[in-house]
Amino acid sequence: MKYSKGFIPTLKEDPREAEITSHSLTLRAGLIRKIASGIYAFLPAGTRVLQKIEQIIREEMNRAGAVEIFLPVMQPADLWKKSGRWDEYGPELFRLKDRSDRDFCLGPTHEELITQLAYHDIRSYKDLPLNLYQIQVKFRDEIRPRYGLLRAREFIMKDAYSFCGDEKGLDEIYKKMHTAYSRIVERMDLKFRAVEADTGLIGGKSSHEFLVFASDGEETLVYCPDCDYAANMEMAGFRAPEDLKDGTPGIEEAREVSTPGINNIEGLVDFLNTGKENILKTMLLSDEEDNVYSFLIRGDRQLNLSKAEKFLGRTLDFYKGSEGDHRFTIGYIGPVSLRNIKGIYGDNSIKNMKDFITGANKADTHLKNVNMERDFKVDDFGDFSYPLDTDRCIKCGGKLRIEKGIEIGHIFKLGKKYSEKMGAGFIDRDGKQKPFIMGCYGIGVTRIMSAVIEQLHDEKGIIWPPSIAPYLVNLIVTTSRDSAMTDAAEHLYNILTEAGVEVLYDDRNISTGIKFKDSDLLGIPLKLVIGKKYLESKMVEIQFRKNDEKTELVPENILSFIKDFKSKNIKK
Repeated sequence: MKYSKGFIPTLKEDPREAEITSHSLTLRAGLIRKIASGIYAFLPAGTRVLQKIEQIIREEMNRAGAVEIFLPVMQPADLWKKSGRWDEYGPELFRLKDRSDRDFCLGPTHEELITQLAYHDIRSYKDLPLNLYQIQVKFRDEIRPRYGLLRAREFIMKDAYSFCGDEKGLDEIYKKMHTAYSRIVERMDLKFRAVEADTGLIGGKSSHEFLVFASDGEETLVYCPDCDYAANMEMAGFRAPEDLKDGTPGIEEAREVSTPGINNIEGLVDFLNTGKENILKTMLLSDEEDNVYSFLIRGDRQLNLSKAEKFLGRTLDFYKGSEGDHRFTIGYIGPVSLRNIKGIYGDNSIKNMKDFITGANKADTHLKNVNMERDFKVDDFGDFSYPLDTDRCIKCGGKLRIEKGIEIGHIFKLGKKYSEKMGAGFIDRDGKQKPFIMGCYGIGVTRIMSAVIEQLHDEKGIIWPPSIAPYLVNLIVTTSRDSAMTDAAEHLYNILTEAGVEVLYDDRNISTGIKFKDSDLLGIPLKLVIGKKYLESKMVEIQFRKNDEKTELVPENILSFIKDFKSKNIKK
């Protein structure tokens, strides 16, 4: 395409609304334009990127044996009420009524609808397994749309749903989808990890997130570089730390120390001139029946509420107390002589603590030289805290790493969650009706665009991987007033176009500096520059966007060079 005939409205400055790099660059490079909060239009260059991302996804889904369909955006409320998610999903669900006052929603996901289709059309075990996918617009009424395409109210997603007759069939498809998602991300030259994750509102018994490393990412991933262990921060486990002190506990009795007004860890560290690792925190959690539980963790760690809930098998919240409730001395709580609780549970991180400091259950007072067993008992131990980057891998003992990332995909083993609620099943070999064993697999098309930019950019702009770049080649003439240069550029443009090479020919009558800046901003992998060197030696300069390296070739060799470049840099 010739630049003068296209529509690529670039911006010189960072837009005021942009919060992170990808948001800024998608706007500056003319990929998208904001229509309303969390709603964006995709311009020609952005549309080309989306189409290439979708094509890679299609190829890998088809390779994995999935079959493409296309489902409606509007979904009847009756299906969502049947699954229980009409109320469960909350205000993020876009709800609307038709002229007959019937309730509908704009789908944020399609579990209910696809299960209804399976209910009507899959009859026998002979029809299984089956994996159906679509690439579709989704809607979510975010309370605070932000970060451009990363948290939008309207977005494009590929979602797939598998139906099997047993757990073995689900495991096989789940494994294929895990491989397919890994290949999708690898074909875009991204550094990523697939991590164990919580199932959230989608539900099911287990899931994995696919996280792309990015310094501005909203997710935190924990992984071991020495083995394949990886999990998001909510799910990550770690080995209990080794002894913080040598030898056995001291012989001194626990004694009170006055700490007037010191009711937090930071203040206690300064006041007693100690380290956080020498302090034991006593966290109180309460359940729906107002029972209170004590969870003990080391002072340099944070309590993971979801881990505590799973351990006790009940919904918990941080104890807030109520008016007239004086059971606990907030700010000075400790396990020694602690009353009015259902149990004391110790995080694995405290197992080897000795002679530590804790609250004395008395205003303005703490205890020093406290030791377990001698001074208090723990009912049970478990993993109740978030890992630190000093912790060791729970699998191999290697040192863990903690980094930020962007979730671009999530796969779930749903089991019978939706099929049982919606009465969807099949006749098995024994002639009995059984519910489908389901899985679902989502990957964000528009999120991938932003995630790629977050990971692959520099101070000049985007650095697209060749597999999804809007154009592979940017042909630039340093001056459009020189007929020899323009004739050579036109000739090369025609040769490359006829050969199927995606070329953006910058034929604008503007300064060379602007052309180069726009090319770098847009992130096109190769620049072919026809300038003074061409007039002197008939050589075309080739510049690589990824590393700024340069080389020179005569026009006759450029086509074979580009074909070689594609074969080495675009994975199939």
